[in-house]
Amino acid sequence: NMIRIGIMTSGGDAQGMNAAVRAVVRSALNEGAEVFAIREGYSGLISGGNFISPIRWDQVGGILHKGGTVIGSARCVEFKTREGRLIAARNLVINGISRLVVIGGDGSLTGADTLRAEWNSLIAELLEKGELNQEQADSCPFLAIAGLVGSIDNDMWGTNITIGADTALHRICYAVDAISSTAASHQRAFVIEVMGRRSGYLALMSAIASGADWALIPESPPNLDAWEDKMCEVLKQGREAGRRDSIVIVAEGATDRYGKPISADYVRQAIADRLKEDVRVTILGHVQRGGAPSAFDRTLSTVLGDAAAKEMVSATAQSEPVLLGWNGTTVTRRPLMECVRNTQEINVAMKALDFNRAMEMRGQEFKESFRTLRTLVRALPHPPTPGKKRHRFAVLNAGAPAPGMNTSVRAATRIGVDKGHHIYGVFNGFQGLIDGNLLEFDWMSVNGWALPGGSELGTNRKVPHGHELYAIARTIEQHSIDGLLVIGGWGGVEAALEIYHQRERYPAFNIPIICLPAGIDNNLPGTEISIGPDTALNSIVDVVDKIKQSAVASRRCFVVEVMGKDCGYLALMSMLATGAEQVYLPEEGITLADLQEDIEMLKSTFKSGKRLAVMIRNERANQLYTTKFISDLFEEEGRGLFEVRWTVLGHLQQGGNPTPIDRVLATRFAVKAIEWLETEAELAKPKAVCIGQLGGEYRFTDFDDVLRTYDIENQRPKEQWWSNLSDLAHMLGQPGPGFPSRRRRT
Repeated sequence: NMIRIGIMTSGGDAQGMNAAVRAVVRSALNEGAEVFAIREGYSGLISGGNFISPIRWDQVGGILHKGGTVIGSARCVEFKTREGRLIAARNLVINGISRLVVIGGDGSLTGADTLRAEWNSLIAELLEKGELNQEQADSCPFLAIAGLVGSIDNDMWGTNITIGADTALHRICYAVDAISSTAASHQRAFVIEVMGRRSGYLALMSAIASGADWALIPESPPNLDAWEDKMCEVLKQGREAGRRDSIVIVAEGATDRYGKPISADYVRQAIADRLKEDVRVTILGHVQRGGAPSAFDRTLSTVLGDAAAKEMVSATAQSEPVLLGWNGTTVTRRPLMECVRNTQEINVAMKALDFNRAMEMRGQEFKESFRTLRTLVRALPHPPTPGKKRHRFAVLNAGAPAPGMNTSVRAATRIGVDKGHHIYGVFNGFQGLIDGNLLEFDWMSVNGWALPGGSELGTNRKVPHGHELYAIARTIEQHSIDGLLVIGGWGGVEAALEIYHQRERYPAFNIPIICLPAGIDNNLPGTEISIGPDTALNSIVDVVDKIKQSAVASRRCFVVEVMGKDCGYLALMSMLATGAEQVYLPEEGITLADLQEDIEMLKSTFKSGKRLAVMIRNERANQLYTTKFISDLFEEEGRGLFEVRWTVLGHLQQGGNPTPIDRVLATRFAVKAIEWLETEAELAKPKAVCIGQLGGEYRFTDFDDVLRTYDIENQRPKEQWWSNLSDLAHMLGQPGPGFPSRRRRT
C-alpha cells in the first residue's frame, strides 16, 4: 500500500511553519509517499471532507517566505473528548492516513499522542459501530507521530530552539533598537513587555542582544521584597554613569517570588514614583508572531521538516512518537512524551514557586545566559576582590569586519572589568599592537556597543612578520599584557599563529592567546558557527525576497552572486532559506554539462507556466563560469521563454546591525573567552586556542590541532557539517518529485 502522511499545524502560529510544511510535503513525495494537508488543525481533522486533501509538490511553492500557516490552525475543544478523537480517527482511516506530522506546541503534541495511544480501541469501536469496514481498518493498523515544535516562546524541553523563536527575537530587537534611539534623545525610560507565556527565553535573549538595563523573567523572580528599589537604584546609577536611556524588558509571565504577576504597567509606575521621570510602556504583542520568518527559522523548519518526513516514511507499528529538535547544527530525536512531560514539569515547578528547579530544567545555556545578563545590566562593575590578582587582557579585531564584533568587545570588556581585570582595546587590529595604539577600557567605554555592526575598534588583514613581531613584543611588555583575545577571521588566526610560533624567540609571547571566530563566510577553524554569517544570510534573504516580488509579473530568471570566498556556506544556506532552484558552490564546482542541465530544467519549467527562477552562485564557484557568463548563457538559450537578470550582492552582506543570533553568540563566545584567559594566565605555559561551537558545545581547540583540521589553501575546514544539506537543497529545488537531482563534486 502507498504510504500516506498527514500534515497539520496546530495551536498558535509561528513563523517558519510554512517552510516546515513545504519540506515535509516535498521530502515525503520525493520518498514516494503521498501527503495530505489537514487544514485548520484538529478542527479540520474532525470536520473531515475538504479539510483533508492531497497536497502536491507545486502547491507548496512560494510559501517559504510567508508568516503564519497556509494550511491554517485553530483551537479545538472537541478533540479533547473521546467522541472528538473517534471522529478524527475515522477521518484519518477513510483517507488511508496512518502517519501524522504535527507542528505545534506541547498541547497539540500531547493531543496527537493521546490519539495514537487510543488508536486500537478507537478503531475497534468504529468497526463495532459499522463506521469502518475491516479492509479500511487493516489499511491503518497503527498511527505514527512525528512532532515539530512551532512556538515563538521556545518553551519546549528537548530542543535548544523552536520554530518561530528566532523570528520573534528579530521583531523584539528591531523594536528595542528603535525605541532605544528615541529614549536616548529624551533621556527617557521605557518598559517593554514581550511574549513567552511562562518562558523567559524571549525576554532574556532580547535583553542580552539589545543591551537592556534590566529584565524580569518567570524562571528567576526578583529575590528581594523591595526589588523595585534595587531596580531603580541600578537605573539611577546608570544615568549617573552616562547612559541616556533606560530599557527594562518584562516577560509577560513575570512574577515576584511569591507568584504575584508583575505587569509592565506596574514596573512603569515603580520607576516613575521612585525616579520622578517620564516612563513609557510598549507592549509588543502579536507583532512578535507575525511577518516573514528569519533566515534561521526558514532553514531550521526546512531541515526539521525533511527529517520528520523521512521519520514517517520509515515508521512501523513499533515506532514511538518522536519529537524532532535542534542542537547547535544537528537534528535531535527524543521521545515525544518525555519532552512534553518535562516541559509540563517546568510549569509545575514555577506554579509551586520552585524557581531553582525551573531554572535548572531550562538547561545549562539558559542558566549561563542569565548569569551573564546579571553582569551586563549592572550600572557599574563589582569592586575588585581584595587579594585577587588583576590581569591585563588586550582585545582586538582582525580580518574583514563582521556583524557582532562590537558585541563581543562589549561583553569581553564588561565581563573582564567586572572580574577585576584591566581590559585594553587595541585599535586597528595587529597594526595597533605594532604601533602601540591601545587604550584601557572602563565599564562605559563600550556603552551602546551591543547594537552597531562594523568594528568600532577598527580592523584590517595585517599579518605581522619580521621586525613587526619585535614591535608587538615591546607593546606587550610595556603594557604588561597577560593575555590576548583576537576577534576575527582567518587573517586573525594567521597572525595569532605567527605570534604563537615565535614564543621561543620572544618571551613576551608566552601569554594565553584565544581566537574568537568572526567572519560572514563561516569558514573558520575550530567551530561550526562563526559570528556574522547569520546577519549576512538575513541580508541575502531580504534581497532575494524583494527580487522575487519584482519578478512575479514577468517570466524571469535571476542569477544572484553571494560572498563566501572558497566556502559555500552562504550560498547553500541562501538556497535553503529562499527556495532557490539551483546553487553553485566552490566545493562542488560547475561543469558545462551542469549548466546545460540547468538550461533544460529552466526551459521545461517555464514552458509549464513557471514565472520566476533564482539561481545562487558563490563568488568563487568557478573562475571561468562567472555570474555574468551564466546569465548571458541562460539569456541566449532561454530566448522567447524567459529573461535573465544578474546581481552581485557585494558588501551589503558584511554590513548592517547584527541579528539576535549573532549578538547572543558573540556575547557567549566573549564570556567563555575571558573565563579561559583568566584561568590560563595563571599557568607557566599557557595555551593558544580557537574557541568555537562544535556539536552544540563550546570547545577550545589548540593551535596545533587547528592546522590538522583546516584546509589552509582553500581557507575552510576540511570537514564542513553543512555540506550534508546539499542533497536536501538540491532536492527541494527540483521542479517535481523524482526529477534528476545532481550533487556536484570536483
